[in-house]
Amino acid sequence: MTYRSGFELLGIPFVHVAVGGLQQGDRKRGIARGWIAIGDIAFGVLVSVGGVAIGGVAIGGLALGAITLGGLALGGYSLGGLALGYLAMGGLALGVEGAVGGAAVAKNFALGGLAIAAHANDEAAQKFFSDGAAGAGKAIMDHAEWFLLLAFLPLLGRSARGAQGDGAPRP
Repeated sequence: MTYRSGFELLGIPFVHVAVGGLQQGDRKRGIARGWIAIGDIAFGVLVSVGGVAIGGVAIGGLALGAITLGGLALGGYSLGGLALGYLAMGGLALGVEGAVGGAAVAKNFALGGLAIAAHANDEAAQKFFSDGAAGAGKAIMDHAEWFLLLAFLPLLGRSARGAQGDGAPRP
């Protein structure tokens, strides 16, 4: 399935959705490129969502960008199972300035079960993660179980297509 918006900015489609499938018996990956890109592999200037997502705000199994959410998240502000970034939050969080997680390692501020930083699990680290963008990240980490719902969104779309009753066989 592929969708590409007619509106382009600087020669890049505003929205591009590319989901792979079987083509002549071979599995093909959908590669999306746009300001907003959704696909098996997505390159989005503003937002990218996919198995591999690269862009400003990237959400995916492997996410690279300024703000990332993924199993492996690499970016400025990263949230993931393994998060690497300037500010990192996750099961294993490795941050330059700050990290929050089960194991959190950073230069200056860290909170977690195992915290390694100049200010680890102390009042300065608590203050750092209660203010501004770092505070928002900590709030997200405190309620991360809700992000599991994102995994079920593709199933909802599939169910809606199956309920249309167009007579097409469903795998």
